[in-house]
Amino acid sequence: MAHPPAIELAPGAWRIPTAGSALINSFAFVDDDGSVTLIDTGVKSAPPRIVAGLAAMGKHPSDVTRIVLTHAHPDHGGGAAELARQTGAPVAVHSDDAPYAEQGRSPRQDRSTPAGRIFARLHGGRFPPAPVGETLTGGQVLDVGGGLRVVATPGHSPGHISLLHEPTRLLITGDAIFNVLGMRLSPRPLCSDYRMCRRTAHVLGELDYDRVAFTHGPEIPSGGRAAIRSFLARTVDAGTPE
Repeated sequence: MAHPPAIELAPGAWRIPTAGSALINSFAFVDDDGSVTLIDTGVKSAPPRIVAGLAAMGKHPSDVTRIVLTHAHPDHGGGAAELARQTGAPVAVHSDDAPYAEQGRSPRQDRSTPAGRIFARLHGGRFPPAPVGETLTGGQVLDVGGGLRVVATPGHSPGHISLLHEPTRLLITGDAIFNVLGMRLSPRPLCSDYRMCRRTAHVLGELDYDRVAFTHGPEIPSGGRAAIRSFLARTVDAGTPE
């Protein structure tokens, strides 16, 4: 059975799967004036699926006015250069990840374990360089659908962000937390600083929201804050092995 090209999470907020049914997701917010903000762009081959998702929403690439990346990794920014070309929209990323997005390479990964060192050698982390037109900071509120708050959650990358859409009480975790075969923190070899990733995950338990969407994995349509807090209590607070 074919996967839906776009899934509405809340009024004006959509998930666009770019790999499998929810293995890698992008997101779109539609404003009152019909303009669209894209969140993450999948891998280099993802733009056709994002364009198909926009079409399912009744939108066209020309409706996209901003592209926000949660961080500069190939599965989040790989399609950014092509989508920026198609839409003419600026790419926005946290200032600490902006140089990596512009160079088309991932930040240095945590090499404090043998697995991390092996993964760093095997994983090139390259993607088409994306022109950054806007740098973001933690606490900033973007004029997107009534207010999209930038939540700094560094560790997976130096400038990793999560996003809180306050009007719909929807949290997008980015890679601060995955939901693949259950919730989990990012694997250590994928992080720039795994210890920091563990610490900043706590921030997501302190915010006010009900729905949770993940770049990797299906969403939690209700009761999301309680689920995140329970996960953090079981893992981070209990001292998941590092």
